[in-house]
Amino acid sequence: MLTGTTVCAGQFVSSPRGAQLARRLAVRCMEEWGYPPETDASCAVALVVGELAANAVRHGRVPGRDFGLRLALDTAAGLVRIEVADAASTKRPPAAPPSSCPEGESGRGLLLVDALAVRWGSSDRCPLGKTVWAEVPVQGAAR
Repeated sequence: MLTGTTVCAGQFVSSPRGAQLARRLAVRCMEEWGYPPETDASCAVALVVGELAANAVRHGRVPGRDFGLRLALDTAAGLVRIEVADAASTKRPPAAPPSSCPEGESGRGLLLVDALAVRWGSSDRCPLGKTVWAEVPVQGAAR
């Protein structure tokens, strides 16, 4: 059993394929940490990574720049902290998800993140860009 904090990270091309690969890495890391793909914890982390990575590709893409994924399992807190970093400083997520689902084809991702995470937000990166993060509970999940 892992104790303390364990980290998994990767860099991905800012493309739909890169977002897919980021999600696959998250599932693989969760499995290595004792949470098989079929567990609620792994599914929740995969969904949040998928949404944040897709947003980084769609809204945070800067030509020639990748996006980064960092997962940190904190066994003491029973949380996985997900961080997706991109190079777009000016495009930031809203402070809260929309109050209702929009009628369009997009805009629901942050509702999922808000439902699955105990907290989420964003912070500036130096020298440029931002990191969007979410903390997903894994305590009590089947291991």
